[in-house]
Amino acid sequence: MEEFIRCLNCGKGLGSKEKGQHNYCAECILDLKFETEELKQDTINNNLQEILNFFVSDVSAAFNKDPAANSLVEVLTSYPGVKAILFHRIAHFFWMIGMPFVPRYLSEIARNLTGVEIHPGAKIGKDFFIDHGGGVVIGETAEIGNNVTIYQGVVLGGTTTERVKRHPTLGDNIVIGSGAKLLGPIVIGENVKIGANSVVVNDVPPNSVVVGVPGRIISTEGKKRKKIDLSHGDLPDPLAIALSTLDARIEHLENKILDKKEQLAQKKKKYDIYYGEYGGGI
Repeated sequence: MEEFIRCLNCGKGLGSKEKGQHNYCAECILDLKFETEELKQDTINNNLQEILNFFVSDVSAAFNKDPAANSLVEVLTSYPGVKAILFHRIAHFFWMIGMPFVPRYLSEIARNLTGVEIHPGAKIGKDFFIDHGGGVVIGETAEIGNNVTIYQGVVLGGTTTERVKRHPTLGDNIVIGSGAKLLGPIVIGENVKIGANSVVVNDVPPNSVVVGVPGRIISTEGKKRKKIDLSHGDLPDPLAIALSTLDARIEHLENKILDKKEQLAQKKKKYDIYYGEYGGGI
């Protein structure tokens, strides 16, 4: 009976090795049909020009934001974050026109070369910079604005398996410190700084500073900054602040208790007994 086993998709008889591939023939498994609306030449030209524009802004952002960068040639050849975003720009183009397999394969090549995993469906603005890059993960429905800087180990992750908007949306002028995790379809406003190893699961308003696990907003400035600074290590420690406040409160309560004891001691001394020559007196 085995020779009559056929492909469940096309009905073709399966070979000996194909029978172990979920009952599908090799042609159906590797089917790469490319069906999309007719692309206009102007649309293709605009998309290609956009890739070139992003190329200039991404390389310039790395050169301008990293004090260790000595030349543009060094940035192009030695910066994994730059290589990863350049691969992503091309993969995203193929993703947008509906090309099967190719965008994901390009992102996989980029991950193997750089240690940075960016889904080709993610939307990323200009002046984007990934410093160092190892362990960075950016999910399919993530959206990133302009002038955003992220450090190694940052994850823009999802919190559901449903095919919906499930990754963060970032505004302009944002810096995210090493190891920070932003999870779910949250919105991060403009001019936000997120401290290293923070875990952010809620929306963050513009002009804020977020630190801790879970992420807490410890500063919100009313004044808008044109460019975000990179001092993501110079952030307040909310745990130290909480302990300091608690210590001050304990000291205040101890002083109140000591004051109460002194008052009681004063009352006891209202009548003093003196022992004189004849046995005593008051």
